[in-house]
Amino acid sequence: MKIVTWNINGVRARIGNLTHWLTESAPDIVCLQEIKTVDEQFPRAEIEALGYNVETHGQKGFNGVAILSKLRFDEVNRGLPGDDTDEQARFIEGVFSTDKGALRVASLYLPNGNPIDDDKKFPYKLSWMARLERWAEERLRLEEALVLAGDYNVIPEPIDARFPENWLGDALFQPQTRQAFRRLLNLGFTEAVRAVTDAPDTYTFWDYQAGAWQKNNGIRIDHLLLSPEAANRFSSASIEKHVRAWEKPSDHVPVAIDLALQPA
Repeated sequence: MKIVTWNINGVRARIGNLTHWLTESAPDIVCLQEIKTVDEQFPRAEIEALGYNVETHGQKGFNGVAILSKLRFDEVNRGLPGDDTDEQARFIEGVFSTDKGALRVASLYLPNGNPIDDDKKFPYKLSWMARLERWAEERLRLEEALVLAGDYNVIPEPIDARFPENWLGDALFQPQTRQAFRRLLNLGFTEAVRAVTDAPDTYTFWDYQAGAWQKNNGIRIDHLLLSPEAANRFSSASIEKHVRAWEKPSDHVPVAIDLALQPA
């Protein structure tokens, strides 16, 4: 089963790229971030025509997440628990039946957190990560195959940036951010890409500015974390970076994993 995360950076602006990629890559489950649209305006007809079920948690103009799946949804939960005042659409969870039991997949879009001296944005990022850690700890007790897929807005290690020194003042690379990510991993998750490669120049995002793509001036901020039950079924991970060279691309590219699971 192929599961992919992709920050699409505006689904309506890139629906042509999305449908072309869905046909080319043939994923089973896709976690999208930054759909930048309300649920009612999500271009579901074009995606459903390719055989996908669609569930969204949208927001006008920014944020927004979605899960596209060839499997039928057994359960859908929207919004990360822990703060009833949080109105930002950054989290959606789907549950599916497989031949090995339940598969739980979350599409998440962590706050950027910049600038770090803002009295709201960086604290919001850290509090969101703390909520995610509490949620994940509870979900792990279910002992199910669980995949946390998304744009984490976290550069885990210096090797995950072409020029790490350029990110020292950025929320994505602050010690508190990286520590929060490690705490999440230390609950028992496997970080899929680094489980298969420790190669440098392994990136998922290239800015639109200053020829970053052409110069391979990238960072790795899109991650898939696997519970022990998912890691036991994990066979491969890949970054589909050729998509960044398409016309009107997102600044992120799809990151894919394969799990030895079949629909029930």
